[in-house]
Amino acid sequence: MVNSYRIYPIIMLALLAGASLWLERITRVDEPAAAAAEQTGPDFTAEHTRVVGYGANGVQRYELFADRLTHFPQGDITRLDMPRLRMINEGRETHITARHAEVSPGGEQVDMQGEVRVRRPAVANDPALALDSETLTVWPDSHRALTDSPVQLTRGTTRADAQGMRADNLFGTLQLIGQVHVNMPRRQGPAS
Repeated sequence: MVNSYRIYPIIMLALLAGASLWLERITRVDEPAAAAAEQTGPDFTAEHTRVVGYGANGVQRYELFADRLTHFPQGDITRLDMPRLRMINEGRETHITARHAEVSPGGEQVDMQGEVRVRRPAVANDPALALDSETLTVWPDSHRALTDSPVQLTRGTTRADAQGMRADNLFGTLQLIGQVHVNMPRRQGPAS
């Protein structure tokens, strides 16, 4: 009888340890799945951001600024407020602004919405270019852009209105889509 009272606390400690281990395992398995299923809001937000993209040769290709950046893990979507994209191609800069944008997973595509403005300053014999639309999808790495929204394009003194636009090499090759109306002022030649 003397030995049985010494074994009783050991049995109780073993039962308590087993119950603790069982409780820890059943709660650990359920918690992460429930937390992942409930996460529909953003996982981080940043103010006054700047993202820089470089080409394979190490040369800067673009900069993307935003007043506010919000990332949503569900779908891996990043939303931008007041985005400003500065693209550099063969020494020329093109500036694109909008009210909002969504960046696709991996960052290959930027969908800009609301008062989209594209501006490229004049150089040598190439006049300034301006494009206004409500939407524009841009692929910064491949320097491509497109929109199915109405566009107003101004290059120098020529103005064109269209139902959409496709651009390769960021306005090196431009295709206006839909009903296109172009206003080309008459060239002023030398007086005869």
